[in-house]
Amino acid sequence: MNHTIRVTKMLAAAIVIALTGAVEASAQMSLTGAWTFTVDLDGSITYPAVTLVQDGETLTGHYSSEGLGENDITGTVSEMKITIMFSADPGLGQVIDVVYTGTIDAEGMITGTLDLGGLAQGTFTAVKTEA
Repeated sequence: MNHTIRVTKMLAAAIVIALTGAVEASAQMSLTGAWTFTVDLDGSITYPAVTLVQDGETLTGHYSSEGLGENDITGTVSEMKITIMFSADPGLGQVIDVVYTGTIDAEGMITGTLDLGGLAQGTFTAVKTEA
């Protein structure tokens, strides 16, 4: 019985150490820099350029694409989750809210979904091209 309790305590300690390391690694991973997004909207692929500046959990930056133009962005990052947003005029005569929501993997790639003001939804991946 004592052996089982000791093994359980050792396993719990190992899990805590591993989780602490993962949290520390995500806290050390800076999102500041230039990013290339690959966006898929119903089979139509675009490649917006995004520049992010990270200050703690706050993100600011710039978004540039042919379809949505030049836009300043805001966002947040917490643990391995990221949200960025901006308002854009896609040429429809109305401004829409664009929201990207994603997850950062261990290699620093971001994958997730985007919503174009409720008019369309899609998926994206993003890779950092320079710091």
